[in-house]
Amino acid sequence: MFGTMDIGVDLGTANILIYIKGKGVVLQEPSVVAMDRDSGRILAIGEEARRMMGRTPGNIVAVRPLREGVIADYDATENMLKYYIQKVVGKNYFFKPRIMICIPSGVTSVEKRAVLEAAVQAGASKTYLIEEPLAAALGAGLDITEPCGAMVVDIGGGTTDVAILSLNDIVVNAAIRVGGDNFDEALVRYIKKEYNVLIGERTAESIKMTIGTVLPKGGRSESMEVKGRDLVTGLPKTLRITSEETRGAMAEPVALIVQCIKTVLEKTPPELASDIIDRGIVMTGGGSLLNGLDKLINLETGIPTCLAEDPLSCVALGTGKALESLEYLQDSLTTLKKGNIA
Repeated sequence: MFGTMDIGVDLGTANILIYIKGKGVVLQEPSVVAMDRDSGRILAIGEEARRMMGRTPGNIVAVRPLREGVIADYDATENMLKYYIQKVVGKNYFFKPRIMICIPSGVTSVEKRAVLEAAVQAGASKTYLIEEPLAAALGAGLDITEPCGAMVVDIGGGTTDVAILSLNDIVVNAAIRVGGDNFDEALVRYIKKEYNVLIGERTAESIKMTIGTVLPKGGRSESMEVKGRDLVTGLPKTLRITSEETRGAMAEPVALIVQCIKTVLEKTPPELASDIIDRGIVMTGGGSLLNGLDKLINLETGIPTCLAEDPLSCVALGTGKALESLEYLQDSLTTLKKGNIA
């Protein structure tokens, strides 16, 4: 491939999305790598690796190389990035692409360097980092160029970023390492405690997506069959879980997210606060799709709250828009220059 290519990457804890300038989002795959425990050889990446989670023999392990929005396994992350970049660009591209990667706000300089260097090793000519709330706001189509406040709540797999933005930058923000994965973990703990049954991550995610809710449904409580291992007998067991049970199980991580939103609102300058009341809160990220979460935030804050048009792709779309507006966003980005973070 001849010519410079700009690529935006939403390097998420649960999923990786890749945006190519002029084409849009061209790839969405789970952030999972399967490898041979003995040799360290990569066996599968993405959806194929995700299907192996919890179902592999002893010498094969399926791992998520990112935890809570940051790199937990550097080599696996580098291999995963390299694999996906080659998949969307082709192995024989003439010029190395420029890559924009989003990161949670508040990560350390060491964590930033790990992401930058992984991208360079994966084949980037130049790498930029953009904070997730800024990318999410751009991807959601919010106008942040004017001196007018916009509020974004980005709930990913491992982190929640809350930010007030104005004039192409973040004014007030807070990030907590709580996200969709914590909802899953809460469901696993609840079923283990209440029923003495152990379920896997994928089963918990299925419960969350099918009947999970954060608001009472009155007389319309839904239920679903759940299969796991009985911790008393050690045998497989089937039980039925209701949506009302999921509400109680996920109450703690949901409360932490609501508190984070309130903390940001408390720190917001009065003029920007009045803008937020008028313009409302926009929610992005896969975690924001949890049933009733937007209504709960509206009830808790008194501010109109809505989901972005495409919550899952917002951050990836935002990285693409940021690449097209580098001259306006230069001060808000981190890049790798001559071996130093700048």
